[in-house]
Amino acid sequence: MHAMAAFAGACLRSKLSVIPKRMLASTQQSGAMSDVLFETKGNKGIITLNRPKALNALNLDMVRLIYPQLKKWENDRNMKMVILKAAGDKAFCAGGDVRAIAESGKGSDLSRDFFREEYLLNAKIGNLGVPIVSLIQGICMGGGVGLSVHGNFRVVTENAVFAMPETQIGFFSDVGGSYFLPRLPGKLGAYLALTGRRMKGLDIVKAGIATHFTPKANLPNLEGDLLRIEEPDANRISHVLSKHQVDYKQEFSEKQYVGRINTAFGADSVEKMIDILKEDTSSWAKEVLDELHKASPLSLKVTFELLKRGQKLNLPQCLIMEFRVSQNLLKYDDFFNGVTARLITKSGSPSWNPKSLSDVTDDIVEGMFKAVPGLKDLDL
Repeated sequence: MHAMAAFAGACLRSKLSVIPKRMLASTQQSGAMSDVLFETKGNKGIITLNRPKALNALNLDMVRLIYPQLKKWENDRNMKMVILKAAGDKAFCAGGDVRAIAESGKGSDLSRDFFREEYLLNAKIGNLGVPIVSLIQGICMGGGVGLSVHGNFRVVTENAVFAMPETQIGFFSDVGGSYFLPRLPGKLGAYLALTGRRMKGLDIVKAGIATHFTPKANLPNLEGDLLRIEEPDANRISHVLSKHQVDYKQEFSEKQYVGRINTAFGADSVEKMIDILKEDTSSWAKEVLDELHKASPLSLKVTFELLKRGQKLNLPQCLIMEFRVSQNLLKYDDFFNGVTARLITKSGSPSWNPKSLSDVTDDIVEGMFKAVPGLKDLDL
């Protein structure tokens, strides 16, 4: 898997100058050869992520295709809706192609350009002037969450799997995670970000991450009805999605743990959070502690602080903050060691440095949020 790796009302001044001009892929022009396919049907645009063998993991070339196409459709007065989906049913998008970034090494152009341009794309999706509907099957993690969660509508099926497992590879919950995660009910966002725990199917709606649920077998019918809307707008799209909405009256699977989640992950430090969990003798608390012990101590503390700051910021401000954090964090070894151990050698035992939470000082954490000397901030 390539990554173990909401809404913004603020205006975005995106800069196409940072995105090289490239030939846009389309179903008519380049067939199945492109990693992203674009199609126009009347006043609707369709984007299909087309790397099924790589679980549709998002790479820089894909970002550089999607961003200008969204800009083009947004500026087209005839365009009324965008549908975002993926080839195959194993994964909507398993995340960003972090293996390529890790293999490129510290200080590489890719480690700078990918995150800068990915975050620009996240911001554009968040303030797109055209309604966007994501149809999510299979794995949706990290970068795949960033492609979908900031849009107007997110439809999941029973095989959809959501996770933000970046702390397990020495990174943090980016792609606007600092914006949408703190806005989930209670402390659910902190719980998901710090542990990397997965949610599946209807639970993703119950958690407030997706907006609608429909059975996998019904997805073609839903898409067909969307394409038959003559003059799409948010209300008409919502009406169609509601017609296909299925609620099995299933309770949220984490419901019995909500109180414990809010207590532990509402602590004012990672250390206190762990102390609270240690006092809980349940099997659930033991499992959560096991997940936290696998994570990078640096990532845990940075993510904890990121979510605290993000709850007071809008999406563009969060992405600007995240870009700074990404570039500061990549000066350390944890991301490179984490990706190598989890995804390349698959030893499963990253060597974290700093080794413990106590070694991650307040000064280290604060330094992650400072401007990077000689590097321009994200321009939003």
